[in-house]
Amino acid sequence: MSRTISSRLSSPEARLALIAVLVFVFMAVLSPDRFLSVQNLTSMAFQFPEFAILALAVTVTMLTGGIDLSVVGVSNLSAVVAAMILASIAGETAVGAGAVMWLILSMVVALSIGAVCGLFNGALVAFVGMPPILATLGSGLIFTGIAVALTGGSAVMGFPAAAAWLGNGLVLGVPVPLILFALLAAIVAFIVSRTAFGLKLIMFGANPRAARFAAINVNGLLLRVYMLSGALSAVAGMLVMSRANSAKADYGSSYLLLSILIAVLGGVNPYGGYGKVIGVVLAVLSMQFLSSGLNMLQVSNFARELIWGVLLIFVMLVNSPRAAALLRRERTT
Repeated sequence: MSRTISSRLSSPEARLALIAVLVFVFMAVLSPDRFLSVQNLTSMAFQFPEFAILALAVTVTMLTGGIDLSVVGVSNLSAVVAAMILASIAGETAVGAGAVMWLILSMVVALSIGAVCGLFNGALVAFVGMPPILATLGSGLIFTGIAVALTGGSAVMGFPAAAAWLGNGLVLGVPVPLILFALLAAIVAFIVSRTAFGLKLIMFGANPRAARFAAINVNGLLLRVYMLSGALSAVAGMLVMSRANSAKADYGSSYLLLSILIAVLGGVNPYGGYGKVIGVVLAVLSMQFLSSGLNMLQVSNFARELIWGVLLIFVMLVNSPRAAALLRRERTT
């Protein structure tokens, strides 16, 4: 019996699923009336997709052995430009099909900006040869600076009512942000595990030299990876804009560290070559359950940071041996 349980918990994702369930049960026992209320569960479903999508963006770059520290800068720049379109062209008075048209246009523009920002990051890494951590740190400051220059540092407001649907709407009683995150997570999981692009991405992360000898177009691969990260960041920016009914250059400043933390907690190897989207999803749920429960227990922010640190170290200690073994196996095959 113990051997069967041990084999089922041999993967990082299985252990993360157990952790998520234990955190949920623990918080439910401590405060059943408030934690298990429909209002709290709905609130959680609206809250976590913003940083969860950024965690997906960080994940795809981390699989290559790189990282994208510009995700928040890309997110805010995309949202600011989209907000300026909605505020200055559509305005608060836009209703009906006209408002929906402007909302769709603003989303297309935001995604395009995110992809262009990702292309810039990818070019710095692939063609200039800059380390990803430095390239994206610098570009993130550039993107934030552009957003500040466009807005003067103030928030952009005055959207049509239709703009609130993306971050606050419901479809058959299910929050739109949750549906969007589930859809994006499924798409990224399919890309990583079921496409030639995903296999090349994992191969490059596991062994860059072998990937080059295998005649993989590494530069093109990196460009597409960072463009995907930028597009995902833009979607997160649109969600933040919609939920806050405004856009600003410094929104979500804490999301960068949170997204990196989630990716690592989700079992993604920081050195590249291993990681699954389901692990990131389970890490997001664990973090959200814990955060919501701590809010209800009125735990201070200082104690919460301590708990985050303990959780990070605990999960890394549990997952690191297995992740390292899987990475070694990938490199030898």
